[in-house]
This record gives sequence, C-alpha cells and structure tokens, in this order.
Amino acid sequence: MPGMADKLSSSVLAAYQSKQPLDITGAGTKSFLGSAATNTKSLDVTGHRGIIEYDPAELVLVARAGTPLKAIEETLNDHGQMLGFEPPFIRDGATLGGAVATGLAGPRRAFSGGVRDFVLGATFINGKGETVTAGGKVMKNVAGFDLFRPMAGSMGTLGVLLKIALRVLPRPESELSLLLEESDERRAISRMNRWPCKTQAISAACWDGQHIRVRLSGSPAGIEHAHAHIGGEKCTDGGYWHDLNNFRLDFFQQAGHLWRINVAAVSEPFGASARQLVDWGGAQRWLKSDKPAALIRSRASELGGFADCFSADPTVSTFHPLEGGILAANRRLKTAFDPAGILNPGRLQPGF
Repeated sequence: MPGMADKLSSSVLAAYQSKQPLDITGAGTKSFLGSAATNTKSLDVTGHRGIIEYDPAELVLVARAGTPLKAIEETLNDHGQMLGFEPPFIRDGATLGGAVATGLAGPRRAFSGGVRDFVLGATFINGKGETVTAGGKVMKNVAGFDLFRPMAGSMGTLGVLLKIALRVLPRPESELSLLLEESDERRAISRMNRWPCKTQAISAACWDGQHIRVRLSGSPAGIEHAHAHIGGEKCTDGGYWHDLNNFRLDFFQQAGHLWRINVAAVSEPFGASARQLVDWGGAQRWLKSDKPAALIRSRASELGGFADCFSADPTVSTFHPLEGGILAANRRLKTAFDPAGILNPGRLQPGF
C-alpha cells in the first residue's frame, strides 16, 4: 500500500506538470453528485485500502481512503462501536474516502455531528503531487489551521485522500423508535426541536407529512425516560432509518427531481408546493419537485440555507451556486491546494 501511495503521488505530480485534469475515481457509489469534467484522465484510487490502526479503548480508527465502509463497520461492530456520522452507502462498495469527500451524513447527524466533526486527521496528495499530513489521532493534536477539515465535502477538488483518522463512538446499548401523528409541518418542526431540550437520547427525528418518527438511543432507563417526555407509540424499526439514509423509502421513488435542502432546524416551512420529507429534526429537508431550480434555490436562500439537486440532470447543477465572500474564499482555498486546477475540475462548482 505505501507503494500505491507513491504511485498516486507520482501520477498527480505528472498531471500537475503537464496541466492534465484528473478525474479521481473511487467506487462510484455517489458519482451522480457534481458535474463531470471533460478531457480528464482517470486516477483510480480504489486499490488503496485497508485498516491501518484501530484502538477500541481510545475510540480511534485509522484507515486508507479506499477501504470499504462495510469492512470498517464490521470491524467496529465486533467491538461494540460505530461511525458516529452514520454515512449513507447508497450502493455496495462505498468507501471511507468517498464518505469524507462527499461529506454526507445520516439521520444521526443533527444529534451527534457531521463528517468533519469525526475526522481527527488525514494524509492527502495536493494538486502539486505533494503528500500532506495534517491533524493527528487525538483531539488535543487537532489545533491551529486544520488542513484536513476542508476535505470533508470537497468532492476531491482539494486533494486525493490517502489516509484518514477517525473518532468513533460506542454503539448504543439499546434503541427504540417512536411514532407520533402530526399533519402540520410547522408544529412538527417545533416539536422536533423542542424535544432535545428535554432529553439527550434522541438520535434521529423525521417527519413524513403525516407522522413524526423519533429514534431513541442509549440505556434502557434513559430511553424510557425520554419516551415519557416525548410520548408516541413504540414501533418496530423495520429498516426505516437505513432506508431513509440510503434513499430507499417510497418517497424517493416518486416522480420529480430530488432536492436536498439544508436550513436552520427552527426555520419556517419550506413551501413551494413540494412533496417533502423533513429530516434532522427540521435541518435537512428532502423535496420532490419539478419546479424551476431558481425557485427552489431562492426559497432556500430566503431561509438562510442552500439547495442541492440529487437527481442527475445536465441542465441543473448539483450544488447550490456560491456567491460573494463565500465564493471568493472557496476560490482562494482551491488555488492554495490545487494551483493548476487539475483535481476534479468543476465537480463542486463551475470554474473550480
């Protein structure tokens, strides 16, 4: 594996010297995200895999970026632990590098943290073919300017991930799902945001238009205490949270473009006459709509958030266009990490 890291570094260096754009190719489970650049050369990173270090007592795992998430989760499960950001697999073969590069997190995100909250450090190849190591394996080493944090959600535009150090979590002793009737969106959002103030046991909360589903995680006593505050009927999981995380609920099979809206959890109803599924207690809203992209994104901006299109459509950009100071800051970051602009050009935003 060290030999493959050197090979990848040499390939990036050669591309930098010849100004050859690269398409960083992994398992492809999330290849529908972002725009594919033309005239690129494929850089296959799938062979760079394997768990390097795992210390259950310290809740730290270090693995190569091409390591399948399934292998990581199986190893953690053997020790009663898990990935705290609950990454979606979408399809078989999903890798750790892909999970970090896309920055996607599951239903637990609003209550435990996102991808970048669990990354302690990383080794990556920048756009000049240089191997960079940043961060460490413990929180006290994560200080100063965290060069590895921008990797989360960067879609491979800042560097080729080689190795990632993660903080992991103990698997909950027990879990319980609750079902509560609620047909009003405003009340549903208000209730989902009020409950965490009364209990720390909530690990997921979602509203489907008719019902609120809540997942409680922790000790049996803690779960029963939370149930007493929240109310609702106990219900079988039935794979609901897994299917929500991997776009397999019936909602996702409906006609129309799939939009992922991120706003403050306490924001008002989205409106726009869209069919929706409200996740993360209100902070993430999945919409099914064929309304113009400009209308969807304008409404998301009004609520202080952004809208990404998760349906493959060459006429609609995946990611919400950046503007003003945020756009300028991202351009400076891209230039610093990838001065020749050869890493996944245009995948995240036009021009970089």
